Amino acid sequence: MFKFGSKNDITLECKCTVRLLDDNEVLQCVFHRDQKGYHLLDYVCEQLNLLEKDYFGLRYVDETKQRHWLDPARSIVKQIKGMNPIIFCFRVKFYPPDPHRLKEELTRYQIFLQLRRDLLHGRLYCSQTDSAYLAAYIIQSELGDYDPDEHIGNYVTDFKLLLKQTTKVEEKIAEIHQLQLKGQVPAIAENSFLRKACLLDTYGVDPHPVKVLMQ
Repeated sequence: MFKFGSKNDITLECKCTVRLLDDNEVLQCVFHRDQKGYHLLDYVCEQLNLLEKDYFGLRYVDETKQRHWLDPARSIVKQIKGMNPIIFCFRVKFYPPDPHRLKEELTRYQIFLQLRRDLLHGRLYCSQTDSAYLAAYIIQSELGDYDPDEHIGNYVTDFKLLLKQTTKVEEKIAEIHQLQLKGQVPAIAENSFLRKACLLDTYGVDPHPVKVLMQ
């Protein structure tokens, strides 16, 4: 834990890293030892221009490798004792029932990024057909309309979209992208993704590993 100031000084500062939903982006943050969790979450949301903060939270992994949500009402330092370096992950904590109906585009986009992660890591489990459609919406959002001069060969393989991404599935994703999604700008493709994802049984489900104690 990086600290600046004396131990009893309430203005003592701690540095932390916040990993965002886009794996390529992080925030370097500073908080005081007397501040509560909501101070840090508010700061992150402000940096992302997010007005609808209630859907989001900060996660961390303790020294026993257990995941926790940072409690916004409790002192930050009391929750992360022994953590060094201090790393939080900005994640969706509460999944809205109809994410495509949210008014704020930036909120919808962050939830899209979270669901994209859920799909990749197998949490948004679904049939092969549904996963191919969801992945095709991501391709449409990233690349736009299919262009045979630009998108040559198995262009889908350049993207890691699914936990079990086979060549056969990639061919199906490319077929949907080429034949069914023409004309969808990124915002529309992402909204289509949200509409489909929220209907799945595993939408918003966060599985936790369980240890079985043998007697």
